[in-house]
Amino acid sequence: MHHEGRCEGCRTGLQARFHQGIQTFLHVRFDSSLRVWYPANVLEGLAVHPQVRWILRCQFLLTLAAAASAGLFAGLHAAVSAMLGGGIAMASAFAYAWRALRPSGNTAADARKAFSAQVAGEAYKFAVSLLLFALVFKAYAQLAALPLFLAYAATIVVYWMALLRQQ
Repeated sequence: MHHEGRCEGCRTGLQARFHQGIQTFLHVRFDSSLRVWYPANVLEGLAVHPQVRWILRCQFLLTLAAAASAGLFAGLHAAVSAMLGGGIAMASAFAYAWRALRPSGNTAADARKAFSAQVAGEAYKFAVSLLLFALVFKAYAQLAALPLFLAYAATIVVYWMALLRQQ
């Protein structure tokens, strides 16, 4: 029996919230296009365009390949650096998609608002890239710059591939 935010067997509201948090945390869904499980409370209701999913999936796979190659040829720190470079590109792509493509009322009909959303998305992408590069250079003393930048550049090329894929 549930009443006033409490579940049966819970003596306080705090216990009820803890119990509810466990249920929410354990509630997961499977995204078949990305082939991953994710917590439903984090991504529930987040509608991601199939093109964005394709870009993020390709960037992730390319990042793994770059890290494996760098690790094979130059060692552990090169592999970590390549993962960080690809991760920066993926984070900036997600920031762009989050800002530029989020629905906000009737903006699809208004070209000026849609353009402004795209410009804002690019600004978010640039800011996230700068912030993460600064953080990586500051925090990771054994950074291998060449694998970092090569993986970043390779994952950015995925955008151009996505444009060609649409044609």
